[in-house]
Amino acid sequence: MSQFIIRQVVKEDAKDLVQLMKNYIVDFYQKPEPKEEDVEALIHRLIMEPSSGIQFVAEKEEKLVGFATLYFSFSTLQLKKVAILNDMFINEDARGEKIGEQLFQTSLSYIRENDFAYMTWETAKDNLIAQSLYNKMGGKISEWLVYEMS
Repeated sequence: MSQFIIRQVVKEDAKDLVQLMKNYIVDFYQKPEPKEEDVEALIHRLIMEPSSGIQFVAEKEEKLVGFATLYFSFSTLQLKKVAILNDMFINEDARGEKIGEQLFQTSLSYIRENDFAYMTWETAKDNLIAQSLYNKMGGKISEWLVYEMS
């Protein structure tokens, strides 16, 4: 098992992170391939506008193998910022090395160190691997129901 590091995204990561995010969107979720410039614009927005969110990457042997994206909102009930762990993905060939645990823990540490009220996330009902990780990390199923419309 090779060593890996978890760190915040920097501008120089954009090219490699674009490909990793496209793998997540197209290969994992089987969604249409987004335009490269749209993915890159999102990455740069998060770097340039840190009040909207932050991304962390997992780097192994000088290659990006995973990422986590936190978007920020606000809780009126707690009068503090909240974080939404919107995305977490590890390339298939890097799974099983506890990279997901470290990305999750880095995200959790970030919100705790920055006095957020909480971090929330969701996963597909059939994504049992992710659910296992979240349960292992101490996550609890919310009492709130999630609704959506397109």
